[in-house]
Amino acid sequence: MLFCSIFAQAITTNYSSTKEQYMQTLNAIGLNKEKTTNLAIQLNELLANYSIFYMNVRGLHWNIKGDKFFELHVKFEELYDNLFLKIDELAERILTLGHTPTHAYSDYLQQSSIEEARNISDGNKALNNILASFQTIIIKQRAILELAGDANDEGTNALMSDYIREQEKLVWMYSAFLG
Repeated sequence: MLFCSIFAQAITTNYSSTKEQYMQTLNAIGLNKEKTTNLAIQLNELLANYSIFYMNVRGLHWNIKGDKFFELHVKFEELYDNLFLKIDELAERILTLGHTPTHAYSDYLQQSSIEEARNISDGNKALNNILASFQTIIIKQRAILELAGDANDEGTNALMSDYIREQEKLVWMYSAFLG
């Protein structure tokens, strides 16, 4: 009887110790800290791309000229408003994962695959720039979707899925506008 009691206590102590060690590997929302660190790095890179894309679209909105001015001016404003919301959501997701979002524009310029677009006033060139930016962002979001799945991070997964679905439709619409 004494042996059984000692054995049960050893198992319980060992279980508690193992459980405590396991819990130390998780962040505040129950995800693996190591996997969320990698996710946060990728989300910060995505944040940088969104920030450059946002400023590019603002410039396109301000500088657009030509016979499609009224249509594109309005569409570019809708797009940069949408990008601004996504920038905030991405930064907040990074914080939710327990990490710090990049917030220096100089860092964005270094991390972004999307380059600054300067002085584009032609509608077709503007739309082609937007389509190339969407392609870059969608590819990055698909990679993050895979990482989020591996980390069992449904929050990031849902965010990326929503963004991809919405942006694929925008790519179709902008492409159709170009003919």
